[in-house]
Amino acid sequence: MRPMLLATASVAVLTLVALSAPVRAADAPFNRISTFNVVENLPAGADPAKPTAAEIITYTEDGNTLIYSDSPGERIGFIDITDPAAPKAAGVVALDGEPTTTVVIGSKAYVGVNTSVSKDKPSGHLAVVDLATRKVEDKIDLGGQPDSIIKSPDGSYLAIAIENERDEEVNDGALPQLPAGNLTTFEVKDGRVVDASKKVIDLTGLAAIAPEDPEPEYVDINSRNEVVVTLQENNHIVVVDLPTGKILSHFSAGTVDLDKIDTKKDGVIDLSGSMKAVPREPDTVQWIDDNRFVIANEGDWKGGTRGFSIFDKTGKLLFESGTAPEHMAVRLGHYPEKRNKKGIEMEGAEVATFGDDRLIFVASERGSLVFVYRDKGPGAAPEFLQVLPGGVGPEGLMALPKRDLFVTAAETDNRKDGGIGSVVTVYQRQPGATAAYPTLLSVDGPDGLPIWWSALSGFAADAKDAGKLYAVTDSAYAQARILTIDATATPAKITAATVVTRDGEPAKGLDLEGIAVRPEGGFWVASEGNPEKKEKPTQNLLLRVGADGAIAEEIALPEAVAAQAGRFGFEGVAVVGTGADETVWIAVQREWKDDPKGFTKLLAYKPADKSWGVVRYPLDKAAKGWVGLSEVSPYKDGLIVIERDNQIGNDAVIKKLAYVSLKDVKPAPLGSEVTPPVLVKSEVKDLLPLLKATHGYVLDKVESFAIDAAGNAFIVTDNDGVDGTSGETQFMSLGKMN
Repeated sequence: MRPMLLATASVAVLTLVALSAPVRAADAPFNRISTFNVVENLPAGADPAKPTAAEIITYTEDGNTLIYSDSPGERIGFIDITDPAAPKAAGVVALDGEPTTTVVIGSKAYVGVNTSVSKDKPSGHLAVVDLATRKVEDKIDLGGQPDSIIKSPDGSYLAIAIENERDEEVNDGALPQLPAGNLTTFEVKDGRVVDASKKVIDLTGLAAIAPEDPEPEYVDINSRNEVVVTLQENNHIVVVDLPTGKILSHFSAGTVDLDKIDTKKDGVIDLSGSMKAVPREPDTVQWIDDNRFVIANEGDWKGGTRGFSIFDKTGKLLFESGTAPEHMAVRLGHYPEKRNKKGIEMEGAEVATFGDDRLIFVASERGSLVFVYRDKGPGAAPEFLQVLPGGVGPEGLMALPKRDLFVTAAETDNRKDGGIGSVVTVYQRQPGATAAYPTLLSVDGPDGLPIWWSALSGFAADAKDAGKLYAVTDSAYAQARILTIDATATPAKITAATVVTRDGEPAKGLDLEGIAVRPEGGFWVASEGNPEKKEKPTQNLLLRVGADGAIAEEIALPEAVAAQAGRFGFEGVAVVGTGADETVWIAVQREWKDDPKGFTKLLAYKPADKSWGVVRYPLDKAAKGWVGLSEVSPYKDGLIVIERDNQIGNDAVIKKLAYVSLKDVKPAPLGSEVTPPVLVKSEVKDLLPLLKATHGYVLDKVESFAIDAAGNAFIVTDNDGVDGTSGETQFMSLGKMN
C-alpha cells in the first residue's frame, strides 16, 4: 500500500500558533498529589543499592492498585492507591526475566517477559500472574522478545509487539539485524488468554527501511479491534484487523524539517540550528478514536523529530507538533542541552476521556515533562493545556478517568550519583483549581524565541522595583548569564537575559553562584572556583559587573588564603552599607583546609580599601552526606543564609533559612593569626515543609534567596541544567519577612 503523507504548510503554521503560547491553566488542570519512591517497594533481602525502576505502568480493574514493570529487578511491583494522595508499597512478584509491559484482565495480570540470552537469540514469554495469590501460575511462550502489550477495549484480544530489538553495539546499530520481529495476538475467552489461539502476523516486506527486519515497538487497539503497530527504527506504521489478521494499511511515518532548534553540545542553548528530513521514528502510539491515532516521535536510531504527530489509519498526516514542545521545554528550563541529537525525546503517550474532554498526554523522556492537550477533532490542532513535572525520564503513562487520576512512571534511577531514584507520580484532575506547575517560565526574547535558562544558582532583588529580581546561572552552561525576573506574575516570568562578558566576548571559566545589586549600579557576582580540578582548575572570584554584563573588575583572594580553598567555594554574595562603608559578604559553602570541622567561612570584602575579613559560621551536623551554605542575603542588621544538606527526596533533612547578626561583629583580617569570630545563628524558616508541599520529591538544591523592595521573600531551586535531574524548578514566594 502506498504511503499517504499529506502534511501541508498550513498544518505546520497552525501547530506553532497553538503550542507556543505561554502556559496557562486548564479549565480543570491536573495537579500532582503524591510521589511514590520505587525503592520503598523492594522485597525483603533485596540490595537497595542495585538499580530499580518503574517503566511501564497499569492498574487493576478496581483502580485501587498500580502495577509497574521493574526490568532491572526482574519483577513487577504493586502500589496501593486506595488513597491516591498517600500511595503505599504493596509488594512485588519475581519473574524469570525482564518484564516489559503488563495488562490486567479480570483477576489475572499478563506480563511480557524478555528472557533473551542475547540480541541475536531473542526469547520471551507471557507470564500469567494471579492477582489474589501474587503467584505466576502459567507461562505462554512467545518465541521472541516482547515489548508492548495491549488488550482490546472489549476484552476479546491481546496484541503483543515482538520487537527482537537490534544490538546497538553491532555495526553501529545499523539494520537489518535478524531475526525479525512480528505482531503476536491471542484471543481472550471468559477473562483468560487462549493459548491455542496464538497468531503470528508477519510484518516483513512492508517498510522501505530494512523491510526484512521489522522492529515493532508499540501497539494499541481501537473499538473495532484494529491494532496499530509502530515499527520505530523502520519508521513505519501498520494497521491490522485482529479477527482476520489481515493488514489493513501500512505507511511510512515520514520525515520532518526541523528549524529553530539547538544542534550543538556546546553548553549554550542556541535555537538557530536546523535539521532536514528527520525521520519521525515513532515509539508509543495511541488511538484517539477509531480513525485517528497519535504517535510520540522518540527516535531510537537516527534521532527522531522531538515532537508528536497525529495520523489517520490511511496514512494521512492530520497534525504535526514540530518544535513547539521543545520550545516549551526551553521556556520552562527543562531543555537537556547535553542531548541535542534527540532533543527532548518524546516517548510516552496516553489518550483518555475526562468528563467532556478527550485528552492527549505526551511525555518527554529527556526533558522529564508531560504535555497535556485537548483533542479538538479531526479538522483542528489539539489545544495545549498544561505541562506536568515528575521524576527523571517519564515513560509509562496511564489515565484513570473514573477516579480523575493520571499516573506517570519515571524509569531513571540516579541514586548512585546522588540523585533521585525511579518514582511513580500521581496527579489529580481538579476543576476550578490553578495549575501548580510551572512556577517560573520565560517570555520570548528579541529574536522571537523563548529566552533559554536553567540551573539558577543565586538571587538578588532590585533596590527600587518590588517584585523585580535578578538571577545567575552556573557552570552547567558555557555562558554566564544574568536573568531578570518578574516575580509579580504567576507563574513568575524571566523577562530578559544578559550575558556576562570579558573584553567584549562571553566570559569563560565562570561558575556564577551568587549575585548582589551594587548601590552605585551594576552587580557584584560570585564565581565558585574548583582548585582541585585535575584539568583547568579554577579560582574563586568576586566580579564587579556592569548593568550591561561587562566585567569591570575581577577580584581574587590573597594567594595564601586561596591555597586553603577546597572543591566547595563561593556560593552567595550580599552587599551591606554604601560608600566607604560598603561591605561585600560572600558565603563559602563548606569547610576549607584552615577551618575547624563543622565551620565554614563568611568573607567580608571592603571595596574602598580592598581589604578582606573573615568570620566563621557553625554548620548543623549532617544526618547523611554534608551540610553547607548556598546563599547569603542582607537582612536588618545582619544576614540570612540558606543552610542545606546535599540530600534529595526522603533523605533530605536540612533545608532552612538562618539569620546571623553582624552587630558588634568584627571580622578577623583574612590570612592573619587573629582567630575569626564565630557567628550566632537562629533559624528563620524551615524550608522542608514548603518543598514537600509540592507533592513531588524534595529537591536537593535550594540555592537562591532574596527579599524584594516591598519586603517579600523568594526562593528558587537549582535543577543542574537537566543533567541527571528531572529539570524541575520550584520558585516560591515566602511572603513578607518580619
